Amino acid sequence: MKRKPDPDLQTASESIQALAQSLAVLSRPEDVRAFLQDLCTPAELEAMADRWRVVPLLLKGVPYREIHELTQVSVTTIGRVARTLETGSGGYAIAARSQKSRTSTASH
Repeated sequence: MKRKPDPDLQTASESIQALAQSLAVLSRPEDVRAFLQDLCTPAELEAMADRWRVVPLLLKGVPYREIHELTQVSVTTIGRVARTLETGSGGYAIAARSQKSRTSTASH
């Protein structure tokens, strides 16, 4: 007998998709910032910003302790981000590549 999907999981997945679509239509960084400030608590924003701040350093191969000294982000958080870079959905890498290509295109 085929199992029916858990309605809560389906609703959560649909909600995440709707959130992703909302972010995708915002083309200006200031609009994304305003949306995130309305959506998240200051602590949530700080946690996300900390995670994002260590991504480029991890991609460059900077050691965890050095990243901690440079950013004051906890070594535990740095480790979690590193694990996600290795085994996650690939979102950090996609965003980092997109940001890098936009930055290099804008500087030419």
